[in-house]
Amino acid sequence: MSEEKAGNGHRPGRAGSRLSQELVGVVGLEIHAQIHASTKLFSGSQVRFSSPPNSLVSFFDASLPGTLPVLNRRCVEAAVMTGLALNCTINKKSLFDRKHYFYADLPAGYQITQQRLPVAVDGRLSYGVLVDGSQNHVLERSVRIKQIQLEQDSGKSLRDGHRSQTLIDLNRAGIGLMELVMEPDMCCGEEAAAAVRELQLILQALGTCQGNMSEGQLRVDANVSVHRPGEPLGVRTEVKNINSARFLARAIDYELQRQMAVVESGGTVVNETRAFDFKSGQTIPMRDKEGLQDYRFMPEPNLPPLLLYDQQTAPMDADPTQVILIDQIQEQLPELPRVTRERLVKTYGILPEHSFTLVNEDDLVDYFVSVVQRTKAEPRKVIGWVLKDLLGQLKQRCLSTAQSPISPLALAELLDLLEAGRISSPAAKLVFQELWKGTGRSAEQIVEQQDLGVMRDHGEIERICQSVIDSHPEEVRAIRGGNRNVLNKLMGRVMKQTKGRADPLLVRTLLEEKTS
Repeated sequence: MSEEKAGNGHRPGRAGSRLSQELVGVVGLEIHAQIHASTKLFSGSQVRFSSPPNSLVSFFDASLPGTLPVLNRRCVEAAVMTGLALNCTINKKSLFDRKHYFYADLPAGYQITQQRLPVAVDGRLSYGVLVDGSQNHVLERSVRIKQIQLEQDSGKSLRDGHRSQTLIDLNRAGIGLMELVMEPDMCCGEEAAAAVRELQLILQALGTCQGNMSEGQLRVDANVSVHRPGEPLGVRTEVKNINSARFLARAIDYELQRQMAVVESGGTVVNETRAFDFKSGQTIPMRDKEGLQDYRFMPEPNLPPLLLYDQQTAPMDADPTQVILIDQIQEQLPELPRVTRERLVKTYGILPEHSFTLVNEDDLVDYFVSVVQRTKAEPRKVIGWVLKDLLGQLKQRCLSTAQSPISPLALAELLDLLEAGRISSPAAKLVFQELWKGTGRSAEQIVEQQDLGVMRDHGEIERICQSVIDSHPEEVRAIRGGNRNVLNKLMGRVMKQTKGRADPLLVRTLLEEKTS
């Protein structure tokens, strides 16, 4: 990592002391993505969230004697597709291993994973970081993907404090996971969160993982350390099981500052596993990792090597249902978020940061394009209404784009009225609010029923302006005294009386003439 890149990563703490100027952070991520499949990785048990405890458990999931794993084709295809989308090399031969450790929710006493030879290696994820969280500039970053491996999830332990019991739910046991291991190429929480958001969008576009972090479909472990540029990397800590990009950024930045304080004071950072307490905003110790844990890895004896092919190397007599073709999956790759953003900027002339917002919201790209195709308004005008007005209302009410009461056609009709000069901008805002009520009326019907069309009578507008001036002598004296900002108050009162129907430029001109 270059010193320049590392320095850019510590904007949150740079304004403090020389601490963050001398020490830089190093962040690597391990991400467990739950594969979007109807059944588990090695059994036919269904995959459903919030099902009754232990209702989706096969004999194999419960590790009953004599049961054998049967590899789920869908999970393999999902891992290959994800690897291709992340520019990985797909290993045509990969191996399964047993990783031994004890948890009450791991009934076999081991996890089937791919420690020796994973399905995909040596990839790269490109992502954008909004500088200082603003919407003015996007910095391009990338992080190396060390490997993507298939493995099974564990069950879930539920602590019953009232009865002093630990209850076990094995519904999640055996669900297929892709573990994505990222190299330590990031330097702060902001970068890590941006990388996870981009990965989330890619997985959702591919359909290989739904990426709902609140349901545990995407879980992140962060490896964090600090060091002085030019010196070896410091002792790292691992912050486990973070289920929110926002919490990830907070956890990493707190941990970086904590480690910097320890090193600066002459202390030693302990190699340990920590958890993030979102209420306090702090990481807290879980267990130390000073002793090397022996997982006793061994080849999985009940699974042969996983062999993948392309169309040229596939066996001639192979059963098509038993052969996975890498190049065939490559051809099925959809448009990825990065390409979508570039297309939006190039096609519609919108700002790059606006393309990030469009792509980040489900169905918002299709909504925007649909409006543009139906209206005479320029795309740069459409984007303002979609992002500021529509998305603002959706966020305020916690609604998705699909739940919007204003269809793309309705918004396009409103923008056409504004573009044709039949309504003013303030009146258009009023029409938008009426459309949001979902009464079924069109924009044109609302304009007619509420008499919101542009006022053409110059004399009537002048009369209203004079009336407002006469009834607010103190504001007029302030304007004549040099406070021109007060003019905006008078303009607001005129526009209110005219229901936003008057031409704002004409109103300002008349008020300036009459108060000069």
